[in-house]
Amino acid sequence: MMRFLRAHARWGVVVTFAIGMAWVEAACVYYLRLLVDRIQPYQANPLPMHGGLGEVELLREAATLVMLITVGLLAGRTRAARLGYTAVAFGVWDIAYYGFLWMMTGWPASLFDWDILFLLPLPWWGPVLAPVSIALLMIIGGTAVTECAACDARAPLAPTPRVATVSRAMHMSIWLGVGLALYVFMADSLREVRQSGQVGSTLPVAFNWPVFAAAFLLMAAPVVRIVRMGQARLR
Repeated sequence: MMRFLRAHARWGVVVTFAIGMAWVEAACVYYLRLLVDRIQPYQANPLPMHGGLGEVELLREAATLVMLITVGLLAGRTRAARLGYTAVAFGVWDIAYYGFLWMMTGWPASLFDWDILFLLPLPWWGPVLAPVSIALLMIIGGTAVTECAACDARAPLAPTPRVATVSRAMHMSIWLGVGLALYVFMADSLREVRQSGQVGSTLPVAFNWPVFAAAFLLMAAPVVRIVRMGQARLR
């Protein structure tokens, strides 16, 4: 029981870290968008390369990923738990980021507002609802994985959990969904690079919701399976 409670405490620490990090991230983006007149990010050339601003921003985004992965590695004691805590941190950070940005700027006005989601390796575009829905899935799936890991710690002599026997299939489904979602987010940038060799001057006008829905289902199916197995182990 103490190990289980400590796992919940670690989950709370990870969530607290992600919320604090989200405020810092939102503040940085607020300052940046004020400087380049891009409070509403749905504009051509979303990050003008003034001086070294572009390079600094790219490295800041990479550093954000490093921080989220690091907190997951520190919080988890097994590979699965580390992955779970990283997913929780990423999901909470992403949702809180948009909440804080709305508090600071009034944007996004709705979940269907377009955002420049990421810049590496090419600009990602999509309505806010798309990354938020994935972030929510990451929180649910990551939490279920950490709870399963806590159950295993409570009963180390129990039979090998069924999660291990289906992990390959689940991983394939998740990574296929991730790859498909990334393609949807970067499709316009990829098309622009093929046509002109440049990127950032053309704004996307339509989001491929059917393909994104397929990607989401591929990611969601293993999460549902993990949640159900976790509930069975807690009974």
